[in-house]
Amino acid sequence: MAEQKKPLVSHIFTADPSARVFNDKIYIYPSHDLAHDGEDNDEGDEYQMEDYHILSLDNLEAECVDNGEALHMKDIPWVSKQMWAPDCVCKDGKYYLYFPARDKEGIFRIGVAVSDKPEGPFKAEPDYIKGSYSIDPAILMDDDGKAYIYNGGLWGGQLEKWKTGSFDPNGGENAKDEPEVGPLVCELADNMKELKGSMQHIMILDENGEELRAGDEDRRYFEDPWIHKYNGKYYFSYSTGTTHYLVYATGDSPYGPFTYQGRILEPVLGWTTHHSIVEYHGKWYLFYHDCELSNGINHRRNVKYMELKYDENGKIITMTP
Repeated sequence: MAEQKKPLVSHIFTADPSARVFNDKIYIYPSHDLAHDGEDNDEGDEYQMEDYHILSLDNLEAECVDNGEALHMKDIPWVSKQMWAPDCVCKDGKYYLYFPARDKEGIFRIGVAVSDKPEGPFKAEPDYIKGSYSIDPAILMDDDGKAYIYNGGLWGGQLEKWKTGSFDPNGGENAKDEPEVGPLVCELADNMKELKGSMQHIMILDENGEELRAGDEDRRYFEDPWIHKYNGKYYFSYSTGTTHYLVYATGDSPYGPFTYQGRILEPVLGWTTHHSIVEYHGKWYLFYHDCELSNGINHRRNVKYMELKYDENGKIITMTP
């Protein structure tokens, strides 16, 4: 069943899917879009998500199951609003759900919640991860047992407001001929609830070994980091935002630098594009979202998947939604 391309569920709006395999089942950790009549803007005010519903597939032929509300912002003391794209990993039998949300001052931070089951319910730590900021956490559990958190998003995700090392509400993107404001990475502590050090920027390079420029909107990083390994290589993938591509770069270290390689997915219906890549039973799959169910309303999205393939040189073959 390679070409699914239908919404996994239609009774709620879901987006930003992080797909994981636990206990030989696929679990999808999406954000939960709420229908409303507010305005769309560059700050993302239309994305008013308040909780998480975890989806699961017993296999790729099975009906997708909504496992109900796993976590709500009312149960998290530090959160004020906008629980956006999450991710989840397992360590020593515990499941750790990482999520972004605005704190009481309106600054995006990353929180973590824990469960004994992949579908939850999850109990959040009382405060956000110290030293964390911006949005879109994605976790790499590397072969040596180390865990790394990747995140960052421009505009509504506030990444460019942290260029000085502290939050500047008036901070803006770099000039078009300057290096991009890159994504973030940090190793996680053994308890999976703290950073081991401080967040550092990742360099994404062009074919000449130069950092991608802020004005290179077909290739530069905007949001939605994901990382997976294929044949011993690190594949760092992300959304270009304004040009609506899913693209990827490769490298030899979890910290980068990564060299741009090409597009994974051409633009979908709707403004945002957001993804994850997972291996299941020897094949690879891309999970993504579009706005098919809402006929293009940006904050009413739906999750889909399709098979992802590599060529003989390890290049990802570009797909059309």
